[in-house]
Amino acid sequence: MNDKLDLNEFHWLLAIVQSIDVGVVVLDRELRVQVWNTFMENRSGRQPDEVHGRPFFDFFPEVEQAWFRHKVDSVVTLGTPAFTIWEQRPYLVRFKNYQPITGQEEFMYQNTTLLPLRATNSAIEHICLIIYDVTNVATNKQQLQTVNQQLQHLSRTDRLTGLNNRGYWEECLQHEYARHRRYQSMAALVIFDIDHFKRVNDTYGHPAGDKVIQMVAEVIREQIRDTDYAGRYGGEEFVVLMPDIDSSGALIFAERLRKRIEALLVTYENQTIPFTISLGVADLSLPTDGHKQLIERADQALYASKKGGRNQTTCYSA
Repeated sequence: MNDKLDLNEFHWLLAIVQSIDVGVVVLDRELRVQVWNTFMENRSGRQPDEVHGRPFFDFFPEVEQAWFRHKVDSVVTLGTPAFTIWEQRPYLVRFKNYQPITGQEEFMYQNTTLLPLRATNSAIEHICLIIYDVTNVATNKQQLQTVNQQLQHLSRTDRLTGLNNRGYWEECLQHEYARHRRYQSMAALVIFDIDHFKRVNDTYGHPAGDKVIQMVAEVIREQIRDTDYAGRYGGEEFVVLMPDIDSSGALIFAERLRKRIEALLVTYENQTIPFTISLGVADLSLPTDGHKQLIERADQALYASKKGGRNQTTCYSA
């Protein structure tokens, strides 16, 4: 009676293993295949009798053997399960992805579990590998991360120029100021605006003025270093935050930018629009009460450039 009951239970367990929507592979201690369920058969295209008794790596050469053997050894030694997740390793075995919703993904994303299987004498003689298809979860999470990154970019970007908006570049300036206070690092701020910009709008129209602003932004992107932060202050006014540089280095950059823009020819509706910029430079070499004081000093230097005749650069001096 007990033998009959045990056989019935085994039959039920086998039916469950074959019908569940996860991959189930039982391996012996030599990593030879002993059980190969329907999920594995359908995804690999190999029948159970074709794989039985053969090394697991014969069918999945993409699996890193040393790593996998180490995983199995840990499971056997400790007698506890081991896991992999798709964020760390997108897949263990390379199965094609045939799901219609996530069809853009070439391979199936997988989580896996390695379980120790104890014999009646309590020895661990077999390992059960369970493979879960998590392609939908992985794809949804990646799409959400992409959308969040796009939203984050939009939240800190000026729409007209594509440069950093005031909220973001001022946040970066606060960070640089805090770094200066802690490590005595250097940073410089360049503020500039377009000379007689109202005249540009009045003469050529506001769409032409927008194009001038956009072209200035393009030149800024060309001239700055990868470590610099370029942003729009407001209207026709711009800033460039330059970490790890003093006012003399920032002055060289500012003059190069000024000359580049002076030579720039912006054409709108067959009209060429000449314009120049005036610039102010300040750095953290002088004692400051906060990051806003650096903005004020660069602004004062800009005012001096405009008062001095425009199309020039002035460094702040106490």
